[in-house]
Amino acid sequence: MSFTSTLERPVAAASQDFEIRALGEALGAEVIGLDLARPLADADFRRLHRAHLDHHVLVFRDQRITPAQQVTFSRRFGPLQTHVLKQFALSAHPEVLIVSNIKKDGAPIGLGDAGHYWHSDISYVEKPSLGSLLHAQELPSEGGDTLFADQHAAYEALPDDLKARIANLRAEHSYLCKYEELRARSPWRPKLTQEQVDQVKPVVHPVVRTHPETGRKALFVSEHFTTRIVDLPEDESRALLVELFAHSVRPEFVYRHVWQPHDMVFWDNRSVVHLAAGTPDHLRRKLYRTTIEGDTPF
Repeated sequence: MSFTSTLERPVAAASQDFEIRALGEALGAEVIGLDLARPLADADFRRLHRAHLDHHVLVFRDQRITPAQQVTFSRRFGPLQTHVLKQFALSAHPEVLIVSNIKKDGAPIGLGDAGHYWHSDISYVEKPSLGSLLHAQELPSEGGDTLFADQHAAYEALPDDLKARIANLRAEHSYLCKYEELRARSPWRPKLTQEQVDQVKPVVHPVVRTHPETGRKALFVSEHFTTRIVDLPEDESRALLVELFAHSVRPEFVYRHVWQPHDMVFWDNRSVVHLAAGTPDHLRRKLYRTTIEGDTPF
């Protein structure tokens, strides 16, 4: 008779006692008391997944985890995407992008001006990001905040005639949209190789997308990556995008995250756009980002 010993049987992860607490009226919730260095029970994962859909931005407090543990947790939500700037990835974990203004031997160790314009991460590919996770490694004594704007609320607040006008419009997204402008103002932006340019060919997505899990509609344009509305003449496209960009980040839609040591923030790129408020050049800042692949927008 054969049997499996106790040592060979897989042990289910123990559920943890943690709290999910809303952060403000606009969006966002903090997760308190959860340790992502420990195996995550299925029931706890389902609870986090539901909270992420409900609040769009989750702030995991006091996460003393390794890059490998961040990758493992991120992969629970889907396959990971690697950034085109592979020179700023962790060597042992290419899925992890270093977001940092720190220089070593006169060269940047990471992407120092990430998030200068409002955007949804990696909207410029056929399958844009489901969500991103950013884990604080080294924080400045001032500055460094990150702002998030709820694009479901922004869409729902549009006048009915504007909703009807944009219902079936499509927009082009391009990683190159602001790239040379950012290079001109930032010492951290490297010149792209032809191979990198070829990896980020422009794509077209709906101006209004439907969230694949909740069915809610959201605006899906951003000043960083959206170049034009392909269904309109250039002058009409430009005017409409300016209007939508301004509307989408009105103060009532925004949560401002003030970072605390060991925070890890997980946001839904299908539901929000975000912006880095900036860090004084003389203050060091370093965070690790993982990005989860999503679905083709519809």
